[in-house]
Amino acid sequence: MKLQPASKKEVIRIAKGSVILAVLLVLSMLLLSFVGVGTFSYRIVLSAAGGTAVAVLNFAMMCLMVQKAAATQDEKLRRSRVQASYHLRLVLQAGWVVVAFLAPFLNVIAAAIPLFFPSATIYFLQVTGRLMPAGESPSPDRREDPESGGEDPEEDTPGPFEV
Repeated sequence: MKLQPASKKEVIRIAKGSVILAVLLVLSMLLLSFVGVGTFSYRIVLSAAGGTAVAVLNFAMMCLMVQKAAATQDEKLRRSRVQASYHLRLVLQAGWVVVAFLAPFLNVIAAAIPLFFPSATIYFLQVTGRLMPAGESPSPDRREDPESGGEDPEEDTPGPFEV
């Protein structure tokens, strides 16, 4: 399955934010080494790059699963696929941390911190008001109709996760 254009755009946004945060991580570890906290080496750069790649891959896999789940009609099958994807992505992240711990050419701290970068990027975009660009609807099936006063006729109908 291929990423839809909207998902691809979000993965690129998350990748850009994660790379920026990875550069800040490497620079902060370099500054810490100047003041005597730890030592800076190629291991930190390699670990930060690998951790960022795993984090972005994890986010892309999540986007693919959401697309696949949205196309599935059977609720049980959808739920089991989403759960399996979650566990697979969790194992991928845990496996990366274990590899970083065991590999002598990686720094486990610099490898694990980037796993939080997609969440930090999403939080930053939300706080700055850039998570949902102006003119874009949060849901394509709930657009305002100017003739009906801007209200959705199904607004009072609870969704699948509402009471």
